[in-house]
Amino acid sequence: MTVSRDHFPQDFKWGVATSSFQIEGAHDSDGKGPSIWDTFCDIEGKIADASNGHVACEHYTRWPEDVELITSLGVNAYRFSMSWPRVQPDGQGAWNEAGFAFYDQLIAALEKRGIELHLTLNHWDLPQSLQDQGGWDNREICAHFTRYATEVARRFGRRVHSICTHNEPWVIAILGYEQGIFAPGIQSRKQAMQAMHHLLLSHGMALQAMRELGLTTAMGIVLNLSPIYPASDDPQDVAKARLDDGLILRLYMDALYKGVYPQDVIEHLGADAPQSQPGDLATIAQNNDFLGVNYYTRNFSSCGNPWDVASTGNTVTDMGWEVYPHGLTELLCRLHHDYQPKRLWVTENGAAFKDQLVNGVVDDAQRLAYIRDHIAATHDAMVQGVPVGAYFAWSLMDNFEWASGYAKRFGLVHVDFETQQRTLKNSALWYRNFLSRT
Repeated sequence: MTVSRDHFPQDFKWGVATSSFQIEGAHDSDGKGPSIWDTFCDIEGKIADASNGHVACEHYTRWPEDVELITSLGVNAYRFSMSWPRVQPDGQGAWNEAGFAFYDQLIAALEKRGIELHLTLNHWDLPQSLQDQGGWDNREICAHFTRYATEVARRFGRRVHSICTHNEPWVIAILGYEQGIFAPGIQSRKQAMQAMHHLLLSHGMALQAMRELGLTTAMGIVLNLSPIYPASDDPQDVAKARLDDGLILRLYMDALYKGVYPQDVIEHLGADAPQSQPGDLATIAQNNDFLGVNYYTRNFSSCGNPWDVASTGNTVTDMGWEVYPHGLTELLCRLHHDYQPKRLWVTENGAAFKDQLVNGVVDDAQRLAYIRDHIAATHDAMVQGVPVGAYFAWSLMDNFEWASGYAKRFGLVHVDFETQQRTLKNSALWYRNFLSRT
């Protein structure tokens, strides 16, 4: 069945997503402090093309143009993040009013156009001054983050439709603190697990504090999740897939929705297991108004050779990720069955391909198909009773793709990083047409 917009509820949220560090640029303008990603980009060999986020998409100055872009797509929602060091340069102490003014004008412009605002407080760009004190490995950061969240909610909480505390805490903890391939570049499983605990604890503390303001704004968290399959029927592969599912999904979901860490994972971690204090897990297990799910591909686990996704015969993106829409349906159904979140939102979904701008046209047929088929997969989950209420395409436009620099393009809108010219790709035109038809 071909899915159209009228197969979804009238109040379904259709949007695009971005994050502050990836698009804003203006890395030291108007009082902004350095983030851990500013520091990380300066380390030789960490970014594939030796680039940084100093300029990015110049969204900090080109935001009026980008608001018009968002509006032109016909979406009714926009997911974006606030740069903590832009509004509080040291992560504690004085607020930077110039930074808040930027977000105030951006929000006002989108409000005027009737577009819902979905705000993320932490999309990875932690103030460097807090990292100098231990970052997410230091329990004191939970109080700093809670004060930041409360101040943002006090100023903007009644103007935005949702507030997400953290985007993808697994990425922050594992890629940043265990593998060291993302900022802050630490390689310690023990520190990674403690960072994970503090990310979840600060989420719970922030929700408590923001709700004390009397806000009715939806509040929750966004996780990167995927189904994990054993690479073979070998019992070792089956056991490895179960463990990997625990490390990537159950560790977070059990804490957030059951108030416990899964025992098999804690036993596996041994001395590296997170240290918690009495009451921590009860604080983590706050009532989330929504759970955001970022889905890109499925994963395989193997005790032997790494699984070769090309062997599935499915399309592989420029990131080397298999295109597997059914995995989104499966994931949403599993989360609904095992955890019963009040609302599930697809907060990121997209693909990188080697786009070419030819005579003003970007014919990104593979991305178009990816978006179309994952929207259909979202609908399949809803037919099975899953309360999905939103779909956000990643991303609005090509941007700084973290350790990949500017080499990987996920945008619906093509960006020429030399001229900053924006061009709607064919996938964007398809999305606009899809949203205009009922």
